Amino acid sequence: MLSTLRLQFRFLAPLLLTLAAAAFLALPLLDNLTLRWFSRDLSLRGTLVTNTLSDSLVGALQEGNDARVQALFTRTVQDERLVALAACAPGGELLQRSAAYPGDLTCAGAAELANLPLPKLQLAGGTVHVGMHALELGGAHVADLVLLHDLSFVERRSEDTQKYLIAFMVALGAVIAVITVVVAQLSWRGWVKGARALLRGEGLLTPLMQNNHDLGPLADDFRDRLRDLEDAYRRSLDRDDQWDPERLRALLHAQLRGDELIVVSNREPYIHETGPDGVHFKRPASGLVTAVEPVMRACSGTWIAHGSGSADRSVVDKHDRVMVPPGSEEYTLRRIWLTPEEEQGYYYGFANEGLWPLCHVAHVRPVFRESDWEAYRRVNERFADAVVAEARSADPVVLVQDYHFALLPALIRQRLPRATILTFWHIPWPNPESFSICPWRTELLEGLLGSTILGFHTRFHCKNFIETVDRNLEARTEHEHSTVTINKQTTLVESYPISIAWPSDTQRAAWPSVADCRSAVRHRLGLGPAHKLAVGVDRFDYTKGILERIHAVERMLEKHPSWVGEFSLVQVAAPSRSDLDEYKAFQQRIHQVVGRVNARFGSPGYQAIYLLAEHHEHDAVTELYRAAEVCMVTSLHDGMNLVCKEFVAARDDEQGVMILSRFAGAAAELNEALIVNPYHVEESADALYRAITMPAAEQRERMANLRMTVRDFNVYRWAGRMLADAARWRLRERIEARMLRHNGD
Repeated sequence: MLSTLRLQFRFLAPLLLTLAAAAFLALPLLDNLTLRWFSRDLSLRGTLVTNTLSDSLVGALQEGNDARVQALFTRTVQDERLVALAACAPGGELLQRSAAYPGDLTCAGAAELANLPLPKLQLAGGTVHVGMHALELGGAHVADLVLLHDLSFVERRSEDTQKYLIAFMVALGAVIAVITVVVAQLSWRGWVKGARALLRGEGLLTPLMQNNHDLGPLADDFRDRLRDLEDAYRRSLDRDDQWDPERLRALLHAQLRGDELIVVSNREPYIHETGPDGVHFKRPASGLVTAVEPVMRACSGTWIAHGSGSADRSVVDKHDRVMVPPGSEEYTLRRIWLTPEEEQGYYYGFANEGLWPLCHVAHVRPVFRESDWEAYRRVNERFADAVVAEARSADPVVLVQDYHFALLPALIRQRLPRATILTFWHIPWPNPESFSICPWRTELLEGLLGSTILGFHTRFHCKNFIETVDRNLEARTEHEHSTVTINKQTTLVESYPISIAWPSDTQRAAWPSVADCRSAVRHRLGLGPAHKLAVGVDRFDYTKGILERIHAVERMLEKHPSWVGEFSLVQVAAPSRSDLDEYKAFQQRIHQVVGRVNARFGSPGYQAIYLLAEHHEHDAVTELYRAAEVCMVTSLHDGMNLVCKEFVAARDDEQGVMILSRFAGAAAELNEALIVNPYHVEESADALYRAITMPAAEQRERMANLRMTVRDFNVYRWAGRMLADAARWRLRERIEARMLRHNGD
């Protein structure tokens, strides 16, 4: 035995030393490569910043307006990675610099550093990246902009990379050591037998599996390292850009090839109605439909939803299916029929009188009835049966949408254990104390944890959910990796900020010009061409802050009476859930307040607020977006709110101002909007006045950045990240299943 151990050590020692040397030799190479990558990225970022500031900065420099230049510099260096800015004349003279710009760095010195392969400079506060970009006007070189970016984040990421590499080498060395020990203990005859089995493609895993209790800690360590690598890979996906239908299809072909995709939602993407001229279809006013429908067009598959249109039954086949969109038929819509009693209990009752106010914390008391809960449970079971009926395989990819189906993931898991279930919760998730109000909180949590992946809009909502599980269930939660394990089922709880499909060139070409939209809307309302308009587009819902928006308009007109007769709010409010008492009372109150404000400020031919309480098609809403100077989104609590992103996408003239509630999920992304607290009337009124008086140059700067964000972080990125996570999860489960089958054999 002693001689065997000596032999093992003689073999292992050089091998482990070689692995250690390889790791430490690779570290400087990785550091240099990482620095070059980020240097290139910062140069591109500097070009974007220069293009954004160009018009305003060149104008200020030519006017000699030093205060304006300093204001632009001060606002720009608020970016966490920008250290300092300076403007240089073409001859090398320093024209202006921000406060943190080093006094001993001349324009010539900055130009010399910027031309180096790695343009960096060591300052007292750390290392910075030096970039110099030309400011042009009409093709003429007016000045140069010097940008100093903080490089400390590169050093932090380099340290993380080193940790991953060292951990990987340590784990690899440990695996090799264990395998060597096992092989050395085998007799020659056993080794030959194992070699023959290996040549036949079997037998190697059996000894390892039989010693599973010894290798358990090593397997756990490997699993942790793999999760770390997966987390790093997912973060790298966040930095990718140019997500579009083609890229989403390519991802599905490469990672989910041959897999079936099923979407489940309460609301259907197309409603067929009976009209005077026959059957026609319309798209419902729903942020969910706006987001998910382009994904289904890109991916095909089957969408299961409640059929609610008056002509829905007349257009389906004997299996309650119809191909949509009408005319192009890109995917299948399977309709589920509910009785009026089921719809009342499941949809109006438990979902919208119970879960909706509970999750939105909207100062409306949630109502929970036993009969509503029973209807909710039965409808979830019916949709689970429909998923099984539509599934053509034992392991489809199922996308469950929203709070109407909290029980559905676990029900599908029972019927299709191998399915990959992605559940997306489109509304906020409350804190544990608020959620504890629900009498059936345990059943709802267990239902959602039947999901493979559970998605929310923000990390804050993910944190609330995991803390709610901690408070109410006996489950293992891993906050570092955002996973919850219960009954041997692990669920990834992750944030996926939803968005819209960025308009194509063809779609934008079909839009009327901004000037035509302005003229048409003002003519329709009987207003003059110079009249300023703000627009609000919402469902008639108490969570959308419509009342607070009206109060902000009223207060702004009080403080600035010169705008009476020169400014109006056009509020589109699509009727929603009008059978519920809370919604009826809310709609009546809005009409009363609008009437009071218009009686106070209105005059013949003029209203301060135009309330359009009817459904508007997408083209009509786009016309309003393009006609208005301001868009107001003042949600009291919202998962994301896609109205603000639709407004940004519609403004290809790079004009218009976005006023956005800090309580909407979109506020975390759209930093260039005017962020307000809708409960603070003075703050909202001041933001509205600032918006309608904002200079065109500042509007252009803000809107250009907003458009870049919405274009890059579009709905295809949202779907792509979820589906890529699902693909990796499916691959892992298949590998584990094969290993278990080997162990059983």
